Amino acid sequence: MTRKEKPDDNAHTEINPTAIYLNRELSQLAFNRRVLAQAENKQIPLLERLRYLCICSSNLDEFFEVRIASLLANRIEGEHIDPPELSAALERTSIECHQIVARQYELLNKDILPQLANKGVRLLRHEDRNDAQRAWVRQYFEHNVRPLLTPIGLDPAHPFPQVLNKSLNFIIELSGKDAFGRGTAIAIVKAPRVLPRVIRLPDELSDKKGVSFCLLSSVIHAHIGELFTGREITAYSQFRVTRNSDLWVDEEEVKNLRQALQTELQSRQFGVGVRLEVASNCPEHLAQFLLEQFSIERNRLYAVKGPVNLVRLSELVDLVSEPALRFPPFAQTLPPHLQNENIFAVLKKRDVLLHHPFQSFQPVVDFIRTAAQDPNVMAIKQTIYRTGMNSDLMEALIHAAQRGKEVTVIVELMARFDEEANINWAVKLEQAGAQVVYGVVGLKTHAKIALVIRREDNALHFYAHLGTGNYHPTTTKFYTDFGLLTSHRELTAEVNEVFIHLTTLTKPRTLNHLWLAPFSLQKEIIRAIRNEAQIARGVAGVVEQPDS
Repeated sequence: MTRKEKPDDNAHTEINPTAIYLNRELSQLAFNRRVLAQAENKQIPLLERLRYLCICSSNLDEFFEVRIASLLANRIEGEHIDPPELSAALERTSIECHQIVARQYELLNKDILPQLANKGVRLLRHEDRNDAQRAWVRQYFEHNVRPLLTPIGLDPAHPFPQVLNKSLNFIIELSGKDAFGRGTAIAIVKAPRVLPRVIRLPDELSDKKGVSFCLLSSVIHAHIGELFTGREITAYSQFRVTRNSDLWVDEEEVKNLRQALQTELQSRQFGVGVRLEVASNCPEHLAQFLLEQFSIERNRLYAVKGPVNLVRLSELVDLVSEPALRFPPFAQTLPPHLQNENIFAVLKKRDVLLHHPFQSFQPVVDFIRTAAQDPNVMAIKQTIYRTGMNSDLMEALIHAAQRGKEVTVIVELMARFDEEANINWAVKLEQAGAQVVYGVVGLKTHAKIALVIRREDNALHFYAHLGTGNYHPTTTKFYTDFGLLTSHRELTAEVNEVFIHLTTLTKPRTLNHLWLAPFSLQKEIIRAIRNEAQIARGVAGVVEQPDS
């Protein structure tokens, strides 16, 4: 997969319906429609439907941060794409996005939240709260929220503040004059990121058979007037701006990719604005004021009937423990031959194919952990694409390096939205004595492979793991992937050749078992597809050769 070397080399979008290629942006939105369909499915438990709604919203966030941002970057630079085609792409995606967002809030307000309320799970707005609940919310605001708020009245000495990507904010219009007799009319209030967005009220303030929550945005709304003593609030709205979050580094020019990315990461939160979300009752002139501040066109304004960030409602899903509102718990299994036996002893006898998430990822973790502790293990090599902020695998590699083993890690720094975590792990690995390299300039190291070299009977033996997923502790519990643990002599030798290729950048030897991009993967996949077509036609045994 080619890395971007400019703000999106691959953003060319052809809207012609007769074209042989599917539209990239519309295909991604069609996938998100299928996620939204899960939230619409009445056969799915209510909290899980809400979770799908949050996933749909998260997907849209990334869609704007990356895909829409890339299209807009091309328009600004005037490269790669003709204006009519770009205009068509933006128009089509805008229509589709507005339809998806409208359906999300319709589903939330008219279906999911009312049904949750019927089941005893209530998300209370200010007007829904009784006197006792309002008194508690006031105390919560005074003790937990107000001390963290910094309202900013806009004037020449207080310009429009920096607004972080996807953060919750409020715009307030004031009447009257400030303490100095000036008529500053607009103020901005940032919601503290350190506070939870979903707040559980005490059980004694809820119905006997239910539980009540309120949103941080609702708490601030209810008491926002108290922040401006002597002034009257004439209008206000919550708002959120989504920014271009795609990092760009000229890899041919930089001398140290990690340092260059660290510099880019510092500015990610303040990229170009690509979407503005406001409350549906936001006055027109305030919405226009915000659009002008962020240089966002009107068709990328979303006036929503509810919280501007549906992703944060996932906190509600996590806070409710009612089993009937969730999927039944699922227990991952382990292959019987992996129980109570050393992993290397098992792999000497047989390969182990794991099907995640139905089968646990723990054998892969145990594979690296055991290798880190085994005195007979000489070296461990592994590729890293996404691991997350907390990773037993990374800790095991660090432990192995500290014990003096030869540890080589290929860290892909350009794993979108995991760059910071990967940089942090790279630093820790280097500090422990591991050899860390960052793949191949211009390409992404997307392979998921690990190799353990162990001394047995005065000879070196190879053990390997090859997977379709990431070495990530969370996603391995949800995403469907395969993983192969093997000591196959020829296969593991080829895995070692791949590592040598990635670290030396020399031409790889001929591989008989592995398909390696960009050298053989494409043509071998084409050959395999043609072979399946031949089998389907009933002429198995005749394999077409790929085009040169």
